Amino acid sequence: MTIKIGDTIPEATFMTLGADGPEPVTSEQIFSGKRVAIFAVPGAFTPTCSAKHLPGYKEQADAFKAKGIDAVACTSVNDIFVMAAWAKDQGVTDEMQMLADGNGAFAKSIGLELDASGFGMGARSQRYAMVVNDGVVEALHVEEGGEFRVSAADYVLEHL
Repeated sequence: MTIKIGDTIPEATFMTLGADGPEPVTSEQIFSGKRVAIFAVPGAFTPTCSAKHLPGYKEQADAFKAKGIDAVACTSVNDIFVMAAWAKDQGVTDEMQMLADGNGAFAKSIGLELDASGFGMGARSQRYAMVVNDGVVEALHVEEGGEFRVSAADYVLEHL
């Protein structure tokens, strides 16, 4: 079943890269007591994700904060080393948190997994954006296959 507005984010553990290496971070740590804009991409370093999706959120991070968003996060079914390399490549510093969903457990738990095996990518996440307020989904924008519109930073900002 796909998550919907009003649902609570399930328990999940992501990986981040800290000063001492990979560190787990739970969905409770990410979302509890905060209003978070989180977006998911099918894969780090992929064309649309690198040229449009992540850069849009990086560029608009201050605009999200001005609209009451406490944090911006990016997730993908990639390992934390790939996510960290992608953040470095894209010049991401503290504008957003990079959350590795390495085994796709979060994507699956919210019903937004994607079978990209036809493209040689295996199980991935669908492209989407969510606003989560204290662990509850406030807004959800899921792209149709192959599209990039409703999960874009500008679109999400317009609908806050």
